[in-house]
Amino acid sequence: RLNIDGLLVYFPYDYIYPEQYSYMLELKRTLDAKGHGVLEMPSGTGKTISLLSLIVAYQKAFPLEVTKLIYCSRTVPEIEKVVEELRKLLEYYTKQTGENNNFLALALSSRKNLCIHPEVSALRFGKEVDGKCHSLTASYIRAQRHSDSNVPACRFFEVRPFLVSKTLTLEKCSQTVQTEILLEKKGPNCSNLPPRGALCLQDFDAVGRQVPLPAGIYNLDDLKDFGRRKGWCPYYLARYSILHANIVVYSYHYLLDPKIADLVSKELAKKSVVVFDEAHNIDNVCIDSMSVNITRRTLDRCQGNVDTLQRTIHKIKETDAAKLKEEYRRLVEGLKEANIARETDVYLSNPVLPDEILQGSARRATVAAQDAGDRRHRRLLRCYSHRQFRHPGQHVQSRFYHHHRAFRGQNSDHCQPGAALQTLSPLDIYPKILDFRPVTMASFTMTLARTCLCPLIIGRGNDQVALSSKFETREDFAVIRNYGNLLLEMSSIVPDGIVAFFTSYVYMENIVASWYEQVSVHRRISVCNTACTQIKAYFVFFKGILENIQKNKLIFIETPDAAETSMALEKYQEVRDRCHDGHLRACENGRGAILLSVARGKVSEGIDFVHHFGRAVIMFGVPYVYTQSRILKARLEYLRDHFQIRENDFLTFDAMRHAAQCVGRAIRGKTDYGLMIFADKRYARMDKRGKLPRWIQEHISDGSLNLTLDEAVQLSKHFLRQMAQPFRQEDQLGLSLLTLEQLESEEMLQKISQIAQQT
Repeated sequence: RLNIDGLLVYFPYDYIYPEQYSYMLELKRTLDAKGHGVLEMPSGTGKTISLLSLIVAYQKAFPLEVTKLIYCSRTVPEIEKVVEELRKLLEYYTKQTGENNNFLALALSSRKNLCIHPEVSALRFGKEVDGKCHSLTASYIRAQRHSDSNVPACRFFEVRPFLVSKTLTLEKCSQTVQTEILLEKKGPNCSNLPPRGALCLQDFDAVGRQVPLPAGIYNLDDLKDFGRRKGWCPYYLARYSILHANIVVYSYHYLLDPKIADLVSKELAKKSVVVFDEAHNIDNVCIDSMSVNITRRTLDRCQGNVDTLQRTIHKIKETDAAKLKEEYRRLVEGLKEANIARETDVYLSNPVLPDEILQGSARRATVAAQDAGDRRHRRLLRCYSHRQFRHPGQHVQSRFYHHHRAFRGQNSDHCQPGAALQTLSPLDIYPKILDFRPVTMASFTMTLARTCLCPLIIGRGNDQVALSSKFETREDFAVIRNYGNLLLEMSSIVPDGIVAFFTSYVYMENIVASWYEQVSVHRRISVCNTACTQIKAYFVFFKGILENIQKNKLIFIETPDAAETSMALEKYQEVRDRCHDGHLRACENGRGAILLSVARGKVSEGIDFVHHFGRAVIMFGVPYVYTQSRILKARLEYLRDHFQIRENDFLTFDAMRHAAQCVGRAIRGKTDYGLMIFADKRYARMDKRGKLPRWIQEHISDGSLNLTLDEAVQLSKHFLRQMAQPFRQEDQLGLSLLTLEQLESEEMLQKISQIAQQT
């Protein structure tokens, strides 16, 4: 039990990291101030359990101040991990207090992850699942089924019949889905009961809304199991239950995307705490959720809808005005009442304009329709005529760069305090582009009993050729060869898994293709002095670089296809799959493997390479975005005009946050260790490395800058040799691992006060 600035906090572990205590102090101050906070924590320092411990304690101490915790994460595995940490915390509460916690906490994900319909859940892609679900649960489908029982419907959402037994004479009629309907008793024969063989209809749409989930912790599998037992749809059950839940864990889009938030999060309590975990990319999430892709087909359908609207308005104008006004009033009331019935429908909403702007638009329907049909829409059609859509996949993007409207607008509707976590350096740019004033901004360092991370910046090859992924050098034979030799050397000295990141898929494909064709410098055999100049002689084996790398480790490659990437990850970490010689593959064999990945890809965003799965991470180049993109140019212009952020500053910030996210995959805890290799000479410049997180910068010394390949190999060998020594929990006690008694000492409290760097 911890005392965090007067708040009693239950922490479910015997020991605590100093930075966890410091983090909870800053979070407590943020909640007390009822404002936004921007907090950056190092990887693997237990930020999730620290946050959950403090906010749950705050909820219990001040139930009227904080009614709900909304925890937003990015991927399903991260959502599941948060729920499991919460389960452990609440079990600890029950063990310590002896009271049953009436907390309801649940995870919410897409239909693809929650559907239990045998046919729908078998579909491969999420869009297919959504489309099939809509075709079975839409309000007009359910209306048709009332008149035609042959219309297909989802039995987990709509109608589920059961047969009534002839011998049933009780007051309760228990359904096969384990729900009960109270029946009025009318004599011993129960005449109110349907006759034998009759269908008694009861469905989730009628009962599930009024019967929320019982108290407990529900991950996605728990929801699916509960849905199967009840015969109810887990997806809609979770959607309706979040109104009653104390803690909700779901994706960013359920809160930031107005089209989704209007259906899912609209009625959430205002006195809620919102946490955006892994928030380094939150501005891009806001942009994507508020942007639209326009194709020629979209424009043609819009034109057809406008024509239909004009004909409808012309027909309505011929009716009596008073009748029209009365019908309009009844229509508005009916739409309000039918809102729940239409929650399963898909409709296009305006993500930018608030409701108050749209009020009264129906009175000006004629003007609006004529204006859209006669001028704006036709102007767009003229601009993007058939001759300009030369390719079938060509489209126009309407990008929305008011990040702050997506972030501030949704949060002001649903909640007040907020917190953002993880790799956020430099912190001060986020409040600018999201347009909010944080009451707390802090970056935390990592307390270590041993230096378990080794960042190295390699700027030159052994032939003194500068290493860089700049456009001018991307096809330079010497640069590509040196990158290949770097990976080859690392594959021979790193004992386990290596994860290598490239700046883009195209760059990775070109590099790998060149490695397949190029010969590699394999072994140095002699050193002699001539005219005071050291000359190194090499044997050259005429084999492809890739072939030599594969002698040391297996190679797996991330692709744009999610299924292929998942398969590559599975094989990279494979335990049971065996090679032809019967030995275990990849990392579990001890041989290790290499995973070639891409910055901003799936691997960089949500995959943890714990311990031997990631002993070294190599960042080939600086992951700048494509600077000639029209979308990027428009965004840079917007940032310059509205926030006075220079183009180069934002491009560097964006590249370095993704580079930090990539190399951070190597360290997932204080008992973990790994190499962080930045293979580009530009990382040695202060304007680049100064934007790395504080906990990485602290371990970059002058001796780690602008290294050659040989120098980096020697430093790596020395580091790995040190890390191979036994490391026990006792070695951390009092330094990076504290007991309650050690935590409360004056000396330690003074050290903890220096962990958080205020910004």
